[in-house]
Amino acid sequence: MYEYRNLTPQQRKELVQQRLCLGFPAHSPPHLIRDENFYLLTAACYEHEHHMELQSRRQQLLNKIFEQFILNGLEISAWSILPNHYHLLVYVSNFDLLSNIFRLVHGSTSYQWNKEDKVRNRKVWYSYSDRAIRSERHYYTTLNYIHYNAVKHDWVKSPYEWSECSVSWYLENYGRQWLRDCWVNYPVKDFGVAWDNF
Repeated sequence: MYEYRNLTPQQRKELVQQRLCLGFPAHSPPHLIRDENFYLLTAACYEHEHHMELQSRRQQLLNKIFEQFILNGLEISAWSILPNHYHLLVYVSNFDLLSNIFRLVHGSTSYQWNKEDKVRNRKVWYSYSDRAIRSERHYYTTLNYIHYNAVKHDWVKSPYEWSECSVSWYLENYGRQWLRDCWVNYPVKDFGVAWDNF
């Protein structure tokens, strides 16, 4: 999205035409793989604005996410809600449900936060993206990536310090040794650089 702004009008036109020829949406992320069981889902605030700096907003968002995902029979395996984006590792039984779930969650939080901030028609969210989980290694590396995300973005020094993250749930249910073994066996390294190698 941000590279697009640096293109000339002609380059923008060519890029949009190229995306349309591939069957992709003109500007939002394409959802190419729709038949896997697990996905890394990511959504960011528009322009990466920090609309969720307040812990109460992050918790509000997390509650709405769980409410909608459970209501639709989808299981969340891991999560991390940061001030300007979030990640979910989700079991998806019906991919077609996702678009409506995000519309409901993002629509209600946008409305509430714009009301609280006394602004009208502010765009709060950008579209969500998905990444199909391809293997056991990819699954556990994704889990570690999500748990480490607040550290990666310099919000905390340790994953255990970030409350809107599933690492505490894993600590309580699996223990610290399980988390350490998972980290050692499935290191994050440069996760995301070569997605298709997983």
